[in-house]
Amino acid sequence: MSEKTKVVYERGTEELRMKAQRVYRLVQAFNNSAAEDSRKRVEIIRELFGTVGENPSVEHNFHCDLGYNIHVGDNFYAGYNCTILDMAEVRIGHNCMIGPNVGIYTAGHAIEPKDRYKSGFAIPIIIGNDVWIGGSCVILPGVTIGDNSIVAAGSVVTKDVPANTIVAGNPAKPIKTI
Repeated sequence: MSEKTKVVYERGTEELRMKAQRVYRLVQAFNNSAAEDSRKRVEIIRELFGTVGENPSVEHNFHCDLGYNIHVGDNFYAGYNCTILDMAEVRIGHNCMIGPNVGIYTAGHAIEPKDRYKSGFAIPIIIGNDVWIGGSCVILPGVTIGDNSIVAAGSVVTKDVPANTIVAGNPAKPIKTI
């Protein structure tokens, strides 16, 4: 699958229901785990995500669609209340920090209202190495965030972010080169 290939899915299928049960079980176990039991928490993340580098850290109240479409590098950190809708792949590089209340959404739906509830689409998201995403940001389908970039708190990223760039706002716009 190419990086920007749109994935189309049908809601309510038996296959999707079975995948959701797996995710609900793992996410519930993770979110109910003891904060001091970091070993157990990492085990669950390794079972839930597609691939996980060294030293992952994910805070409580994490949520995702499938889990196995999430791939994170070394030293990945996700703050409280992180939601990753991974109906398509989400690839996050090494040394990335995600602030609290961040949403990373590969999924979308048709503009036309007729039968909108029956299906959806998803476009992969790629986040490079050494990226910092501030609190309460939203990353939308198909976005690529380049290495070393910063997304300022509260931003809504609708378009690709070049490497070594700070973006801010809704929609996020470049404000400084690093």
